Parts: sequence; structure tokens; C-alpha cells
Amino acid sequence: MRARYGVPLTLTAVGAAGLAYAAGFEVRSFRLRRVTVPVLPRGMRPLRVLQVSDIHMVSGQRKKQRWLQSLAGLRPDFVINTGDNLSDPEGVPETLDALGPLMEFPGAYVFGSNDYYGPKLRNPARYLFERMQGRHGLNGNAPVVGAVHNPWEELRDAFDAAGWVGLSNCRGRLKLEGIEIALTGLDDPHIKRDRYAEVAGGPEAGADLSLAVVHAPYLRSLDAFAADGYPLILAGHTHGGQLCIPFYGALVTNCDLDPDRVKGLSTHTAAGRTSFLHVSAGCGTNRYTPVRFACPPEATLLTLTARP
Repeated sequence: MRARYGVPLTLTAVGAAGLAYAAGFEVRSFRLRRVTVPVLPRGMRPLRVLQVSDIHMVSGQRKKQRWLQSLAGLRPDFVINTGDNLSDPEGVPETLDALGPLMEFPGAYVFGSNDYYGPKLRNPARYLFERMQGRHGLNGNAPVVGAVHNPWEELRDAFDAAGWVGLSNCRGRLKLEGIEIALTGLDDPHIKRDRYAEVAGGPEAGADLSLAVVHAPYLRSLDAFAADGYPLILAGHTHGGQLCIPFYGALVTNCDLDPDRVKGLSTHTAAGRTSFLHVSAGCGTNRYTPVRFACPPEATLLTLTARP
């Protein structure tokens, strides 16, 4: 019996322990990533930018709410929200409660697909199959039928009332004690809402710094931003791979970005120009796959410094 059943039972036990860890501990093990990016003009003081992404709020997630509220203690110069705030149509009040202290700071935002539509139950292995076939979201799959519509307008109105700048296929500016930050954003490429032609033209003259913002880091969007000369692109969406292999990394990105750049700071080159790219692993998950492994939930404090 030992020879016949010992190995399968051991593998089952290890798998169960891994699942318990992924669902019971790591998914609530919130972290702060700190990154320094040299993109400012010489002589300009450093700027501290807090990026929050992929909150995927579900009613009752008190620990996540308290952690997001605590980030206000970092006192950032401004906040960038790269979308997918919701994973529950009833989650808007708790999302706004969690972000309330951060909305006291200047900020800007784009939306992701989960802000517009509620999640559907699906086999997590489909993400791997879709990547192998080059299909991601509406960029390769059939349009979703019968989707639940989230009350994203309530989020938009609250963000706007707090003075945050909406960047869904829009440009905007933040003024910080004599410093002007120009921002260019896209609506979510994952569901083909991006319209780069509406914001093309590159960094704005007269601004001290221009940044590009998008939810899902699809290559067409990164190519456009980099070719236009933006020094830094901020994105989310990938969850850092969410279920990663220790000492190897992510298997999927849920878009056409390569797994080596699934989270953290990297670069992107197009038309002979190179931009810094920061992809947040986010601090939540789809409500139907509430697990993370070797990829803890996070927010990022980016310290922007002068170029060498």
C-alpha cells in the first residue's frame, strides 16, 4: 500500500497545503513595493507617487480596506489608480471608504474591465490556454454575453469630486506647489476601449513631467506611448501572474506582455525610444479566484528622481 499510494497522497497533501497558504495567508499578506525611477529634469526635487491597482473589492474585505487606508501615512505627492477597483457590484461604498484617506491627495485614475463589468466564474487554467493561443480578453475571444454591469459611474463621480483626474482616453494635469505634471491615459485595452488617436502627440510642452497611464499593458499601447516619448508608463492588470512558480516566476500575464515584465520596473522600446514601464501586481484578485502564490498583493511607492 505504501508503494502504491504513498506518492499520490503526499502530492495531494502538498497541494492542499499550498492552496491553504495561497487562499488563507498570502492573498491577505499586503506589501509595499518601493521603486526609484530617474525621469525628472535636473534640479527638480524628487516626487513620491503612490500607485494602487487591481483592488477588486468585495464586500467584507476589512483587512484590505484598513491596509489601503493606512497608505495615506506615506504622504505621497500624488496618487495614480490604474483600475479594476471592483469585483462586486455592491463594493463601491467599501472601495470609496478604503480609498477615502488617499483621495485627500492629488490623484488621477483610469478604469479597467472589472470596473465596468462584474466577474464571471471561469476555469483559471483558461488563462494559460489563452496565452498559448495568443488570445486575451476581447482581443482574441468572443464578446462577453450577459455580463453584470458594475456601477462604475458612482466611482467616477466620487473620484472626480475629490479632484482626481480621469484619464480614460483623456489628458489632464496635476499642479503640485509650482510643479506641473501632465498625464495622458487610455481606457482599458483588454476590452478594446483604448483610443490612442484621441490622445496622441506625446508629452505636453510646458509641463515639468509627462506620464502615461493605462490599465492593461498591451503592447500596442506601450508601443504608442514609448514611440511618442513618454519617460514613464504606469499600468496594472496582470496581478503579477497571481499564481507563480517559486524561483521561476509568472506563467501568464492576461495580455500580450511577456511574463518577464509581469510586475515591477522594466523598460519598453518602440520606434527607437525607450520608456520606463512599471506594472503593479495589484492588491486584489477576481472574487472567484481568491488565491495568490509566490506573488503577494501590493501597492507601489515610486520615488521619481532626476535623470543622470
